Amino acid sequence: MDLGLKDRLVVVGGGSKGMGRAAARRFSLEGARVVIAARTPAGLEKSAREISAESGKAVETFATDLTTEEGRVALFSAYPEADVLVTNAGVPQRPVDYQDMARAEWLTWFDAHFFSAIDLIHAYAPGMAERRFGRIVNVSASFIKFPQTNVPSHAARLALAGAIASMVREVAPCNVTINSVLPGLINTEALQTALQGSAIERGVTYQTIEREVLAGTAAGRLAEPHEVGDLIAMLCSTQMGYVTGQNIINDGGAYMGLF
Repeated sequence: MDLGLKDRLVVVGGGSKGMGRAAARRFSLEGARVVIAARTPAGLEKSAREISAESGKAVETFATDLTTEEGRVALFSAYPEADVLVTNAGVPQRPVDYQDMARAEWLTWFDAHFFSAIDLIHAYAPGMAERRFGRIVNVSASFIKFPQTNVPSHAARLALAGAIASMVREVAPCNVTINSVLPGLINTEALQTALQGSAIERGVTYQTIEREVLAGTAAGRLAEPHEVGDLIAMLCSTQMGYVTGQNIINDGGAYMGLF
């Protein structure tokens, strides 16, 4: 199915690896003009070359730290008229005892998982509304449905979900949608590092930790990044103009709630 994204300008945060890279690849295969943004120039250039070789479309890169206000301003200044925006700061999570967290540390997590997205949404949505087309997808986490102990990023992501819910009705009449995907266990470098860290901390093998994690997933496996990237691209298609303000779980059946 043609997603109607040919020659659309697509800006993908965290686009050098993992789910961001997978989304960028799908957009490029659909014929979009893709810009990937991340912190590391070398990683960006490598991913851009690999995606371009597969799709036959040039992929542009922009090195910046989207968890900072300066980085977000720089991206918008360079590409102010995007048709599609994927917010995906890609900051690793780590357990933090709430009793040990000062206000400054809370703000750090909100910069990484709230302002990194909301500032870009505020920047891009008005222009999208004027041009009568826009698709924004935020990469969140399935855990906002059932927050885990001592993971403050979940609070920031929940705040973002609430902010988005209050914004979508303003831009929906202008054919601009804002949705979030909530991935579960995705086979990325970040997840592998986290599982390895848990194994070392507990003094067990990586395979032991992986088996425990998979036991809580109905699908019985990790998802591959493209399974999230393809979902993101689908939500940004011309056919999805009536789907907005949604938090769409992609976790292999781990979450057992109805809503």
